[in-house]
Formats: sequence, structure tokens, C-alpha cells
Amino acid sequence: MSTQLKPEFDTTELSDHAVRAYLEANPDFFERHSALLSSLSVPHRSGDAVSLIERQVSLLRQKEFKLERQLKELISVARANDVLAAKIHELSLQLLGTKKLDTTVAAVEKAMRSGFGADQSVLVLFGDPAAFSDIDAGRFFHVIERNDDALKPFDTFLKGNGPRCGQVRDAQRAFLFHGDSDEIGSLALVPLGDHAQIGFLAIGSVDAKRFHPGMSIDFLARVGDLVAGALKRF
Repeated sequence: MSTQLKPEFDTTELSDHAVRAYLEANPDFFERHSALLSSLSVPHRSGDAVSLIERQVSLLRQKEFKLERQLKELISVARANDVLAAKIHELSLQLLGTKKLDTTVAAVEKAMRSGFGADQSVLVLFGDPAAFSDIDAGRFFHVIERNDDALKPFDTFLKGNGPRCGQVRDAQRAFLFHGDSDEIGSLALVPLGDHAQIGFLAIGSVDAKRFHPGMSIDFLARVGDLVAGALKRF
């Protein structure tokens, strides 16, 4: 009679895939074998072994921290959007109260400088410069014929139909900001009217990362619509 002990279970090696497939098919396995759950351990980054329950708690905490960080980011974006919406509303009220072109231009310039915090901004209007010689708005207001060669650095933007954001090109910087051009690192170009029919608004920042191609342009488009609507009255 053989004295060899009979194994209590099949010692045939199971693949990782088979074990995983079984556990996925039986999600209540550890509920039915709670003692086994508490006895299992997995390696920790520190080199010590921790129980499977402790490991699950650690993973849940990491997930909680990640979700909390994402929530804070969403709240921050929402607050920033609320601030922008309030600024656009204020600009709308200011533009509604203007009756002349010079006061409209002044209202836009003030909004860019104090309301939207632009380091430099320029309102480019297409037309005959002689027809606007009575508008005194300093370097903020620039009237130029649409087919002027000086606008070649903006060809791609003018052929499009929406705001463009990114690092400013040297030729664009020189045309818009002249002697103060070196400090401008990024630029937002906002068309006024379809395909910049009226002109465009240029908003410059010393921060090279403030205006970038991946940013949302919804608010910039709304500002462009407001300014274009106000200018069309004249």
C-alpha cells in the first residue's frame, strides 16, 4: 500500500490569464473566501509585503487624490471662465453706451488694458487711413488697406475664419508693436467680422505660454463678435 500523500488540490500550474479570467467571471470569490483575502500579500515599493486589503486601500486613496486634483482643476477653470464672462459682459455694456467711433475705439482699448490685462494690444482696421485721421487713439488704433504688403505676415490668419494663438513671429511683432516689440512673447489674433472683413484685434503678452495653439478660443471669438458688431455701426 502506497504511503504517498494525496494532494489536496490539483497542482497543475495555472496561467495568469486563467486566474484573471476566473476572478473576472467570479467577482464574489473573495466575499466567499474572506480569510484568503486577508492572508494574501503583494510586494510594496518599499520592499515590504502588505496584505491585499491594504494594497486595495492604498490604490483607492491614490484614485481619490487623483480625482480630487481633477476636481480642483475643473473648479479653477470654471472660476476663470466666470471671470472672463463677467469681463465680456462689462465690455458689452461699455460698447452699447458708445455713440461715436472714437469712443468705441477707446472703450475697446480700455477693456484690453484694464479688463483683460493685455500687455500690448492693437486694433487693426481695414480702410483708407486718411478717412480716420480724426481718431486719436495712439498706437492702439492702426488703419491700413487690406491689400497692403505690410499685412503679408498675417496671410494665413486672414485666410482663416477664427482666432489664432501662439508665439509671435518677428515680422508680426514689428508691425504691431514697433519699439515695444521685444517684450511680447505670445499673441492672440482675433478676426473682426467673417474672414476679418473689418480688421482684427491683436492681443500680446510677455508670457510666451499665455496664448498657445491648444487653448480654448471661445471667449476670444465672442470678444471679436462684440467689437465687430460695435464697429459696424460706423
